[in-house]
Amino acid sequence: MAEWIYFIHAPREDFAATMTDEEREVWGVHFERLQRLLAEGTLVLAGPTLGRVNTGIAVIEAEDEDAARRFMEEDPAIASGIATGELRPFSTALLRGRD
Repeated sequence: MAEWIYFIHAPREDFAATMTDEEREVWGVHFERLQRLLAEGTLVLAGPTLGRVNTGIAVIEAEDEDAARRFMEEDPAIASGIATGELRPFSTALLRGRD
């Protein structure tokens, strides 16, 4: 299974500190989805960058680019139009605990 990384670009600087109630609700659904996909084995890792620019990253496994793009576009943060997504092929070279 191929690995992919997608970036979630927030709509403004300091996004995490300035979310509206609607944005916070969407991010909650986004987080619940990622938790579910982690438990199912699709998600490898996810998290935000910290500081003034809050870019999220998600590393996933998918059959091909179309499946990975669909996965990214269905992310509530992106599907809502609040954030934009950027997809790239990825390869985990080193990961603590992985042989």
